[in-house]
Amino acid sequence: MTQNMPPPIPSLVPETAPFSEDQRAWLNGFFAGLIALDGSGITPLSTDQGAALMSGVAGVKTDQEEDDGGAPWHDQTLRLAERMKLADDKPLRWKMMAAMAQQDCGQCGYDCKNYSGAIVSGKEERLNLCVPGGKETARMVKKLAEELKSAPAAAAPQTGVEPAIVPAPANQAAPGTSRDNPAIATVLSRTLLNKQGSEKETWHVEFDLSECGLDYTVGDAFGLFPSNDPALVEAVIKALGAPADFPIGGRTLRECLTDGVSLSPAPDMLFQLFSYITGGDRRAKARALSAGEDPDGDAATLDVLGAIEKFPGVRPDPEAFIEALDPLQPRLYSISSSPKAKPGCVSLTVDTVRYRIANRDRLGVCSTMLAERIEPGASLKVYVQKAHAFGLPADPNVPVIMVGPGTGVAPFRAFLHERQATKAPGRNWLFFGHQRSSTDFFYEDELKAMKDAGVLTRLSLAWSRDTGQKFYVQDRMREVGRDLWSWLADGAHFYVCGDAKRMAKDVELALVDIVAQHGVRSPAEAAAFVADLKKSGRYQQDVY
Repeated sequence: MTQNMPPPIPSLVPETAPFSEDQRAWLNGFFAGLIALDGSGITPLSTDQGAALMSGVAGVKTDQEEDDGGAPWHDQTLRLAERMKLADDKPLRWKMMAAMAQQDCGQCGYDCKNYSGAIVSGKEERLNLCVPGGKETARMVKKLAEELKSAPAAAAPQTGVEPAIVPAPANQAAPGTSRDNPAIATVLSRTLLNKQGSEKETWHVEFDLSECGLDYTVGDAFGLFPSNDPALVEAVIKALGAPADFPIGGRTLRECLTDGVSLSPAPDMLFQLFSYITGGDRRAKARALSAGEDPDGDAATLDVLGAIEKFPGVRPDPEAFIEALDPLQPRLYSISSSPKAKPGCVSLTVDTVRYRIANRDRLGVCSTMLAERIEPGASLKVYVQKAHAFGLPADPNVPVIMVGPGTGVAPFRAFLHERQATKAPGRNWLFFGHQRSSTDFFYEDELKAMKDAGVLTRLSLAWSRDTGQKFYVQDRMREVGRDLWSWLADGAHFYVCGDAKRMAKDVELALVDIVAQHGVRSPAEAAAFVADLKKSGRYQQDVY
């Protein structure tokens, strides 16, 4: 006679639910303790139900949930204050991510989620790697890191949150595949893209990769290690009142200032150092600046030289001065060439940054280096930053729509050269715009030749200064909205490259309007359609 055995406990959480084995077992046990399981009437939870229950029980979300829309702060167009408000009730892990610039640019060596995760997990101690985030991000990350130290248990990665994926150590990676292990490339040429009369200065710069053996894919970015303007370095040394050959860690002060530290903007630590070695009102002012305050209304304009000049007579020790500055970070540029069209070479499309503040010229550190301080034959430290969800469709038959005004045309020039070299049959539509057609039509001859050859199916142009009324790429999109919708209905992938704060947002709003009008949808349905394009990888952005 067999002994009566209790029926086995059914699994309430399906195998497809986004949980580990331990989490699934814990959930099953938890619900078994809440209800009397007699083997009848038990229906396993759906994946969505299980995820919702896990979130409610454990008080956290999985990484997958965050990626699938649960991270509303992961939007480059939002200001830091808006992102932090969206993450206000989240664990420190996600607040840290919200503090990042949300560009997933890779300059820090991670994407935003994994950089924040590496800090929280203790695998990354450097808190100032987010170049696009600037001082605002650096301050917020530092503040959150202090919270992390004071409440480690609450801030540690929670149940259901995967630890960050930290890149392999530099010595395990081939040269040029990481910012921590760069390769050496040679400058081949530099060509001005603007014609006489332009208000802009944009260069096409080519590099020889044949000796370093670097490879890349269209959509990737190219990292460069710049050096500071020698004239600015000398001005800082003079203002500091220190010998240029003062020894610091085996290097001279001049060498450290040339390629070791950033000279703009002035970091909070520099003002903190000043507060230690001065007194009275100046000490109070230095402390206020180090805390992110703006006592004189000029904090946003202070670079390192400006900071020294603001506190005349304050002469810190050169070594302490260097330690108070941020490291000089590499700069990333969208690649504007295809290795299939021109093997062994890479090209960039670079706007030169120049502006004037308080009777002094300010220079973009890397853009002006490329424009005037290097010549063909010069060698630079470089690396390739692999694209994060930005590249041509795997199927060469898929049509593509590309919106890239100004230097935003860079990756799309690469896309077109790639499709031409591989004889991809998919249709290609480029929206390009700038200030004036007569002076700012980058790659005009190339693009017109591609159009004549049938590689570029459509070329839609927008010039903001040719007439009295400003006209932008999003305006041109609305004019041809019916055709644009037809391409989308045929499965086209949609790409945007350029300014995140204004252009990318305006382009997305225009696309929503087009979908609503020509796709016969309500505004909410049109917005959901565009959101689905993003989730499926059919709407990709390279914005900054």
